[in-house]
Amino acid sequence: MQVSARLVLFLFVIALPVHSLAGARPDEIHRLSEDLTPVGAERNGNEAGTIPDWTGGITAPPVPYEPGDYHPDPFAGEEPLFRIDHSNVDQYRASLGEGQIAMLAKYPDMYFSVYPSHRTAAFPQRSYEMTARNAATGTLAEDGDAVTGVAEGLPFPFPENGQELIWNHRLRYKGTGSIRYISLVAPTAKGAFTEVKMTVKTTNLYHQPGETLESIDNHLLLFLQQTTSPSRLSGYMLLVYESLNQVIQPRAAWIYNPGQRRVIRAPQVAYDSPSVSTEGLQVSDMTDMFNGALHRFDWELKGKREMYVPYNAYRIHSNKLDYEDLVKPGHLDPRYLRYELHRVWVVEARLRDGYRHINPRRTYYLDEDSYQILMADHYDVRGELWRYSEAHPINYYDVPVFWTTLEIHHDLDARRFASYRQDPRKPVSAFNMKMDPRQFTPQALRRMGRK
Repeated sequence: MQVSARLVLFLFVIALPVHSLAGARPDEIHRLSEDLTPVGAERNGNEAGTIPDWTGGITAPPVPYEPGDYHPDPFAGEEPLFRIDHSNVDQYRASLGEGQIAMLAKYPDMYFSVYPSHRTAAFPQRSYEMTARNAATGTLAEDGDAVTGVAEGLPFPFPENGQELIWNHRLRYKGTGSIRYISLVAPTAKGAFTEVKMTVKTTNLYHQPGETLESIDNHLLLFLQQTTSPSRLSGYMLLVYESLNQVIQPRAAWIYNPGQRRVIRAPQVAYDSPSVSTEGLQVSDMTDMFNGALHRFDWELKGKREMYVPYNAYRIHSNKLDYEDLVKPGHLDPRYLRYELHRVWVVEARLRDGYRHINPRRTYYLDEDSYQILMADHYDVRGELWRYSEAHPINYYDVPVFWTTLEIHHDLDARRFASYRQDPRKPVSAFNMKMDPRQFTPQALRRMGRK
């Protein structure tokens, strides 16, 4: 059996000594079925009773539901407990992020409707089992820029530092393969916009049953994005091979430009390069709240807080709402946004010496039940808050998987935002799909472009 040189290099690197604060926690695995959830969150709610116990999340669809339906809201009959706006923000400041406070100060018509909290996050049983295995063997390597000794599940159910938490976000379960239909808008400050529609296909190699770090040859996932409208952008395609260990093998990307009718390498699709069709309002590593290599930043765990965060966003997930119903100058209509009190991990990223990034400092807020980054504050080179991001998740209970249905990035200086959501005119996102790897090659881009 032949072994590629790249795989030999990968195996050599992961065999090197670990230089990190992290270590496996085999003596604590029993806690994942006792005082902690299967992913390492606290099972118990808070003393005030405003955060409930975790009792398994949503593991079965509500009735009535048929596969392929849009996910009905399990909490449709609930009313907000209260509203936070610019007039009472000081009362709730301790449970808000800096970006949220800035939004209320910037837009007098902005508010956060706070609903009863529901800990709905759930994942497949196999993901839980593999997470428990990883707890016994998973470690950081390459000063935190890589992981070893893990497969399929979350790598660190007992997170001890910021890097481990960010790795949990990167490697959280998002299905084995997916097709999502996305609608993107980047409105002007006055609210005018043009929708950009795209089809996104992903095969998550890390989460394929039975795969290991060695067998996936350092490929975390394969990603293919095809723009379908408007006509001036139709046919543009982006292909990404996302690496697990980006120290030895950086992300590889290719684009197909329909005007040139050719496929070219795109090494700039990373870090702080502008994201396509966002008019400069977002950079590449803001997609999915954070993606890509960790090595440009130091990651400090600031602790855990109870905060009002986007959660259970079934109302805006509805296929009865278009962007015409949602877009306001500077933000989305707050009537359709839901916030709940949840415990979140707070991680601060600061740019390392010798590196550059347009956001030298960031603060991330990660849901304890899923490790999904729910909010992010982005600061400029002056240390001033510049951008604020939110992820609005739901439990796709037919899988189950806990992921976003809406992602929004605000530029506070420009009074603009870029928003991605499930296209309400297309089929709902599908997960755990068997994807043909031949769809994810530069040659496939050429064939698709000629059609």
